[in-house]
Amino acid sequence: MMRLLLGDTELMAAARRIHGGEAVADCVARAAWTVIAEPGDAVAGALIGALGAEEALSVAAGGRSRSPFTDDTGEVGFRALREAQARWRPRLQQEAVRSAFLGALEIGARLVIPGDPQWPDALDDLGPHAPSALWVRGRVELLTASPRVSMVGARASSGYGEQVAAELAGDLASTGAVVVSGGAYGIDGAVHRAALGVGGATIAFLAGGVDRAYPVGHQRLLQQISEHGAVVSEPPCGTAPTKWRFLARNRLIAALGQATVVVEAGWRSGSLNTAGHAATLGRPLGAVPGPVTSASSAGCHRLLREYDAQCVTSAAEVRELWGQLDGVPTAGALEDPNRTRVLDALTTRSVLSVDEIARRSGLSAERVRSLLGLLHLEGDVDADGTGWRRAPRLRGG
Repeated sequence: MMRLLLGDTELMAAARRIHGGEAVADCVARAAWTVIAEPGDAVAGALIGALGAEEALSVAAGGRSRSPFTDDTGEVGFRALREAQARWRPRLQQEAVRSAFLGALEIGARLVIPGDPQWPDALDDLGPHAPSALWVRGRVELLTASPRVSMVGARASSGYGEQVAAELAGDLASTGAVVVSGGAYGIDGAVHRAALGVGGATIAFLAGGVDRAYPVGHQRLLQQISEHGAVVSEPPCGTAPTKWRFLARNRLIAALGQATVVVEAGWRSGSLNTAGHAATLGRPLGAVPGPVTSASSAGCHRLLREYDAQCVTSAAEVRELWGQLDGVPTAGALEDPNRTRVLDALTTRSVLSVDEIARRSGLSAERVRSLLGLLHLEGDVDADGTGWRRAPRLRGG
């Protein structure tokens, strides 16, 4: 499969223009995975993690008879791979991958893959459920900008919910936060509009391709987001949104935000799915209270009661979720023991790799990357092309 893709001159020319990096083969392979695998496919994620995107693609095409997930004859790993190959095989088409690239080229979309400077490491916390690549229309640099707050809520929102959502999102966006949501009717639309209205940054994750405005009534809004913010999808151009893809999309919204806030939600709202992902990932979770008689706030009250969500009523309280109050880190953020462990592993003299910092601190490499990003924003660590070191002078020192 890879030989056919790499030999397709039209496809390769489009890939070079859309990605712009040197890892063109990896780019093509990861784009192919967005075509053949549904979002969140854990077998695909594990396969790519174990073998790399290119070799994993040859396995998907039937190039290996044994599962790479185990060293023994583990029937479970083999069965999972065999079932996955049956899922992927109907989509293993060179023309489909070419269409994905040409469709993205037509609308000016970019492909961002792990290892790119614009790749949001926060998504790696999803493990095998992390996306293999992201199709982005707009400002790709927003994916790694900070702070980022995910704000979601009911599609059938009330006037109260939309007012609160707009006030929170506008305040946060005007002070530099990137507002992340799903582009839907109701609360999602309110937070996107508020962020744009104050000249702030916002990201919309779609369940279909970035070339398909959904819902149709938000076509103009999504166009504005692509011009001033970023519209992002895991599936390639031309992909229609489905119920499953909406649910899978929610994990990306939760993972990208440094905190998630549910503004308004019914008892069984899809926003609770996003909140569940945030809780599973260990992201701070906030919920806006509403009238006890309002069905539109029943989900938020459920989060406060059953999921230990924090009650938030202002932008300042949202900032507290990720350890920021009026631009100053709170005591809770400074006292995070894992941050202290990373700082203790560093010196001002030596530049260390992430793996070495992980070894010294006793934390996972993924957790170290996340903490280094926060510490770098606060001026506590410096980075160059080879690694990280402690800043000569800590903030407030």
